Amino acid sequence: MEYLPDSNARYKDVDYWNERYRTEESFEWFGDFTKFGHLLKQHVGFEENILMLGCGNSALSYDMYQAGYTFITNVDYSSVCVESMAERHKDCAQLSWLCMDARRLAFSDGVFDVVLEKGTLDAMLVEETDPWKVSEKAARLLHQVLLEVSRVLKPGGRFISVTFAQPHFRKRLYARAKYDWSIKHYHYGSSFHYFLYVLTKGEELSPEDAALEKRLLQETQASPTDVTFQEVDSEDFLNNIGL
Repeated sequence: MEYLPDSNARYKDVDYWNERYRTEESFEWFGDFTKFGHLLKQHVGFEENILMLGCGNSALSYDMYQAGYTFITNVDYSSVCVESMAERHKDCAQLSWLCMDARRLAFSDGVFDVVLEKGTLDAMLVEETDPWKVSEKAARLLHQVLLEVSRVLKPGGRFISVTFAQPHFRKRLYARAKYDWSIKHYHYGSSFHYFLYVLTKGEELSPEDAALEKRLLQETQASPTDVTFQEVDSEDFLNNIGL
């Protein structure tokens, strides 16, 4: 494939994305808006203030805009992506595009009703090999991002995460009282299921998820299981891990 990197690690490299976005028109991870729009409509109001985290060149924001969602701020750490998308959608006054690092969001506390990401967190985990235990480096990165997401959400706001990751893996990352949210999940797709997580700010973790957090904190620092995945010759690389 034209945009397939020589190593999955490059999916974490901004230079790779800058180069790719100079020529690639659009790419959709985990399906487009038509595949999960029915779930979004249950949890996102048309007039709510939405932050699209790691927007890439996905058509999701534009498709949501066309469907009636009127206030969407898009951020990505690729300046090439942001400039290209801003130019492409310059006639959509209520779509804004900003170059920004998800670990350091330049917004005040509690300004968004919804933070939405589709595949952004998965791309941050491409070098992980053990689906049950992420590396310390990856855990720190995800913690920084999730703290920022929680910070910019209003009370009652929702973090919506679209991913291939099954609940028994992804809840291990989301179930922390410090983030101050509850966790619900839904799935879509037929031959292969993708998942949409809705994390509501200001709601407590369920007893099950609170017990999960406690159990994870009590786990000993055992050696990680030796799990190795081959890199595959397609953009569906994310299906090789279960994070």
